[in-house]
Amino acid sequence: MDTPKNSKTSRVVIGLSFGYHDSACCILKDGRLVAAVQEERFSRVKNDKSFPKKSLRYCLSEAGVSLDEVDCIAYYEEPEKKLSRQIWMGSIDDADPVRKADVMKHLCAQSPQQTIRDVLGYGGAIEIVDHHLSHAASAYYFSGFDEAAVLTVDGVGEWATTSYCVGAGKELTLFEEVAFPDSLGLFYSTITSFLGFKVNSGEYKVMGLAPYGKEIYVDRLKQLIQAGENGQYRLDMRYFDFLRTSRMYSDALIELMGIAPRVPESDIDQVHMDIAKSLQVVLEEILLDKVRYLHGKVPSKNLCMAGGVALNCVANGKILREGPFENLFVQPAAGDAGSALGAAAVAWVRLFDERPAQRDMPHAYLGPSYSADEVYRLLNSTGVRFDDYRGRQDELIEFTAGQIAQGKVIGWYQGRMEFGPRALGARSILADPRDGDMREKINALVKMREAFRPFAPAVKAESAREHFALTSASPFMLQTCDVESLLDLPAITHVDNSARVQTVEADVNPRFHALLSAFERLTDCPILLNTSFNVRGEPVICTPLDAVICFVRARIDLLILEDFVIRQTDIPEMWRVGVGNTPVVPPRKDARAIGHAVYTFL
Repeated sequence: MDTPKNSKTSRVVIGLSFGYHDSACCILKDGRLVAAVQEERFSRVKNDKSFPKKSLRYCLSEAGVSLDEVDCIAYYEEPEKKLSRQIWMGSIDDADPVRKADVMKHLCAQSPQQTIRDVLGYGGAIEIVDHHLSHAASAYYFSGFDEAAVLTVDGVGEWATTSYCVGAGKELTLFEEVAFPDSLGLFYSTITSFLGFKVNSGEYKVMGLAPYGKEIYVDRLKQLIQAGENGQYRLDMRYFDFLRTSRMYSDALIELMGIAPRVPESDIDQVHMDIAKSLQVVLEEILLDKVRYLHGKVPSKNLCMAGGVALNCVANGKILREGPFENLFVQPAAGDAGSALGAAAVAWVRLFDERPAQRDMPHAYLGPSYSADEVYRLLNSTGVRFDDYRGRQDELIEFTAGQIAQGKVIGWYQGRMEFGPRALGARSILADPRDGDMREKINALVKMREAFRPFAPAVKAESAREHFALTSASPFMLQTCDVESLLDLPAITHVDNSARVQTVEADVNPRFHALLSAFERLTDCPILLNTSFNVRGEPVICTPLDAVICFVRARIDLLILEDFVIRQTDIPEMWRVGVGNTPVVPPRKDARAIGHAVYTFL
């Protein structure tokens, strides 16, 4: 397409994903990633699929541009291709030509392009990017590699479920794909559903459950999927029912497994652990096989990965340890949210015939932040007591480290929010990894989730290899490795002696690194337990008000909210009326202040 001709000095491209799940927005300004955020963080609707209006508003504000200064808006999938798959699946009745024509006319009228124009009143260029190309671009263009092989694996885009790309300079070429309904992502999600967990969110639970099991169902699960030539594989559709129902699996799978599907929220037995372990083993074997095939086609030292399956950090660790590639970059927002970033990058290349100026992703701190003065005004208006450490960062760090060393659970809210599903020291819950009871305490009282799920360690980057079997930095918690520490770290060591590690660099997150250093001075341990700041079923917190509400509901011991310290005893008692699975109800006298805070900060 032609380069836009206008008088403005900056070049601006926006990327959007919306309509299925995990809506998000990002903005590239002069080829640099200025901001990226998921809509769920603002709306508080987990995996929100709605048009990301609040995310877009934030991105424009962070970049300091208006909508009429935007050169192009990029959308993360091709709607016509997706529509053809929906027709093939039977989502649209193919037997009634009149009805089919009416539905297609309606869908075309409600196309993403039209939605963008109607919602925003936007008259500029809109670029449509295939779903898997968006995924691949989100990893490759921000990997720091000049050239790389790229593997994308997810449930399904338009038709592709697995794709193989080669990146060189500004060029990114997709040369092979596996088509729906054959899908590694849907294979994993089907067994996730069979095990009684929710598809598109419960896959993490299956991965965490797997180390408790034995591989005794591997042979049965291998009957569900057959390897093919080159990068191909096929599902045996006798065992799947996702083409017709939301159950995912068929009666034939129940017969093959020899047990009834687990009822959601019911007890988890050893057989469920064994199935989870077997599923993980089969997934890893297939991924390793396809990674080796990809290396044969693209004999690079570098591999990039994206798509929802790339969030399987156990498989990522195995690919890095046993696969043929020396270097691995996984997009920290590997799911559909990150596709907004990839779509923007592809549009940038098409528009300006150059690779985006920012070639790596040193961090994922791309969301909103709030100044200490803004937080002070919020707290001062609500009746919450607090300690003010403004201008006393060293004291704040030493105090926080001391509280963690004494066994306290800390809500840690600092700087810009993370993009992607992992908490990386900006919106985190922190605790002592040496405390044998801490995992159970946080799972039961704070996170309100299953006891088997592990927690991750954050470690000073320069100390990481003294405690973990890492071969490279792991800033985004996207690979697991063995714990090799001389320290006893029961709160972050999984049952198989593994951990999902975050390495923290002093120049990337100075305050978090300083906290790790202060904790090390007190305990000789440069590691903290780090989990996301949210309760079960809710998105990670975004605003200071979110932090205070989650703090009350989760009954965390202390909240370190920028430069302010809040204790549970500082919270007005009437705020606890809503503790549980319902929103906090503030005291009547504070209702106006809270309402104003919501309006101001959200």
